[in-house]
Amino acid sequence: MQDDQKGEEKPATRRREPIFMLPAVISALGGLMLVIQGLSAFLLNESQRMELIVWLGFVPVRLVAPDQFPGGLWPLLWTPFTYGFVHGGWEHVIGNVAWLVIFGTPVARRYGVVRTLVIFFISSAIGALAFGITSFNVPAYLVGASGGIAGLTGAAMRFIFQPVIVGRDPETGAPVALGRKMATIPEMLRSPPARNFTIIWVVLNCLVPLAPMFIGQDVEIAWQAHLGGFFTGLLLVPFFEHGAGRQRAERA
Repeated sequence: MQDDQKGEEKPATRRREPIFMLPAVISALGGLMLVIQGLSAFLLNESQRMELIVWLGFVPVRLVAPDQFPGGLWPLLWTPFTYGFVHGGWEHVIGNVAWLVIFGTPVARRYGVVRTLVIFFISSAIGALAFGITSFNVPAYLVGASGGIAGLTGAAMRFIFQPVIVGRDPETGAPVALGRKMATIPEMLRSPPARNFTIIWVVLNCLVPLAPMFIGQDVEIAWQAHLGGFFTGLLLVPFFEHGAGRQRAERA
């Protein structure tokens, strides 16, 4: 009887899978945005929050009136990258984090941590530049991660709606999914979902500066950063494609 009991095999315990399978870089970026918003909302007063915006937000009027702001021109070295971690409120940051999760996740899974961060920060900087070109002579500031996230969105448009590349396992010969094809711009525009998303994105953002003509007031949306970031990611991402296919094949 004892031998029978020893010979019995216990049923294998089923390993629990995490509910959310977010790439670490997306979790880190979104978490940092939420933490900074929490600290700003619960620990800083109104004056201190404005001080945070002055030092971390992008203020293009510094170019023409540096003496009116603490630090003069120096913050222009880092604020094109840091403005994305400061937000105007909980609705602003939660919306951006949700957008980051949706469009940043496929980019991070395809390209990994370093290339995802490069796309994010270069898109942020170009978005800030686009904002600055139209706002350098007015007392406006740019906060929110939409420039960088728009870049990840543009990058994702190049492949998320494309067909899956199928290879063969060298040992078994079984078909293996290697990932989605990187589309050229004409190929992307021939894909109805990618084409429609891009057209709607561009049209809606181009309508923002015309809003006062229809509703009688300005809309506080940084459409310049949205467009600048989106087209940066859209055009930049093929340069990061080298090695991405090899990584997918190795994981398969």
